[in-house]
Amino acid sequence: MLSAVALALACSSVGAAPWTAPAKHSTHRLRQISPTLVLESYHPPTTYKTFGKGLEDTHAARVKRDGIEAAATSFIATQLGLDEAVVNYKSGYAGAGSGVHYGYIHQAHDRIPFINAVANVAFKDDKVVSFGHSFVSTDNIASSTPSIEIDSFISDIEMQLDGTYNDHSSLEYLVKSDGSVVLVHVVQIQNEATHVWYEAMVDAHSGELVSVTDFLAHASYTVLPVTKVVPTEGFETVVDPALTVASPYGWHAWSDNSTEINTTGNNVIAYKGSWDTGTVEQSADGLVFDYTYNLDAEPADGNNTQAAVVNAFYLMNMLHDVSYIYGFTEEAFNFQWSNFDKGGLNGDRINMNVQSDLSTNNAGFTTPPDGQAGNCYMFLWTYTTPLHDGDMENDIALHEGTHGISNRLTGGGTARCLQSNEAGGMGEGWSDAMAEWMHWTNDEVTDFTMGVWVVGNSTGERSHPYSTNATVNPLRYSSIQELDEVHDIGEVWANMLHNVYAALVEEFGWDADFKTHADSDKGNVVFMHLFIDGLALQPCNPTMVDARDAWIQADENRYDGAHACTVWKAFASRGLGVNAADYTDDESVPEECQ
Repeated sequence: MLSAVALALACSSVGAAPWTAPAKHSTHRLRQISPTLVLESYHPPTTYKTFGKGLEDTHAARVKRDGIEAAATSFIATQLGLDEAVVNYKSGYAGAGSGVHYGYIHQAHDRIPFINAVANVAFKDDKVVSFGHSFVSTDNIASSTPSIEIDSFISDIEMQLDGTYNDHSSLEYLVKSDGSVVLVHVVQIQNEATHVWYEAMVDAHSGELVSVTDFLAHASYTVLPVTKVVPTEGFETVVDPALTVASPYGWHAWSDNSTEINTTGNNVIAYKGSWDTGTVEQSADGLVFDYTYNLDAEPADGNNTQAAVVNAFYLMNMLHDVSYIYGFTEEAFNFQWSNFDKGGLNGDRINMNVQSDLSTNNAGFTTPPDGQAGNCYMFLWTYTTPLHDGDMENDIALHEGTHGISNRLTGGGTARCLQSNEAGGMGEGWSDAMAEWMHWTNDEVTDFTMGVWVVGNSTGERSHPYSTNATVNPLRYSSIQELDEVHDIGEVWANMLHNVYAALVEEFGWDADFKTHADSDKGNVVFMHLFIDGLALQPCNPTMVDARDAWIQADENRYDGAHACTVWKAFASRGLGVNAADYTDDESVPEECQ
């Protein structure tokens, strides 16, 4: 049981009171599974603190001596007044180039971990630099011995969720919004035909379906280069784009003896229809993939399908390699078939499903935990004649792939930590921001519009262009009060990040080699380091305030706070200043930034 002190920190908001708007977005999310089935996803309120240059702590000193697991476990136990037996270490790693060690913890009872009562801590130079937790009271907890087994309910759950049990299961505890803690069988239900992929939590005493995690977020190559957004900007032949540090055997192999001559590799397999028959072969020896896309023809005509598969393969590999040099590596839970003994789990490259016929006017990415393959689904768009293929608009595919990055880095590879409305909305925002960042070719930061080509007009698929001009894009932190849908919430966050990017580039400059080298001090490189480091630092199911604080702390960790005031001013310009809370704007900045 938690001490009184810990209860004051972790559990004061847990109860059955009606949701306020902030609580609704930051701790709850309703999921419409079917016309007759609505389930609640709940995450206990999080306490999150950042400590600038860090707090001296004896536990932090254990990182060098005993490793991150021992240091993180002992710190969390001591901080919350708990026995280490109820502190379950999940994962951890050393951040590339920042000197920060990250540890991710789950609360436990009778050695059974909690799904949604979690903690994370970051250490640097024998100091604690950030700490977050959502641990809860165990006064009202179910027995740790299940009354029923999986085979007694699995057929009913498969029917409710319209999928098939894929043999991934675990026994865990789940905190409900009324403060009770239920023992659940966690089973994965998947339907490859409809893209359904749920992690179902089934009461291990009653057999009731309590909640779900939804893993779906809505050589030479002739391609649309990653700096371009829409195919009307023109195709080019890109030669040997793989980065050796990220893909040591290139994009078509995972060892000296494994080279493929189709759109199969260590990071991605791209195909239409089926991965075993739908990949695209090289058009000439030497891994040449030269297929021309005809913009005047339908997506399935001529070589258009082959060109789409090649473009999708190129984009996902580019995203893999570029995010790798900024810190999304094997030990940070990235997507690779082989991790080359560098940490993390093997067997989880991205399955890129091109021109899927199961939906239209959309795209999606399912992010399961580290060690299970990510799945990207790209559809055709019906607003134009001929139809437009989402695979050929780079910002769409890059947006989807970034869901894998944000879901894996937040919470230590569990893929469970962007499930609240607000956190899920920020997931959409990070994805738009990454697509935009990859697009820039110089230091002029103009307005950026998502989805222009697929919808066939200059407005695109968002309500406003991303802009530093408040007349062009008026969205602010307080706008969330009126928003419920995650993409709408995501627009608020993405526009804030657009403003952060613009401010960093204006003050610190722009580096043209940002996609191949991450060691520059220019603003666009700094932006992506803070982007990746912030994801790893922030707590499970963060709020925008939490994420902002993680960016500021990331700058302290990596750059000794050199960009903090620039970042603060950019966030504050859109209402996310020092005193912003509960979706009430504040434009103040720290005294040292005034």
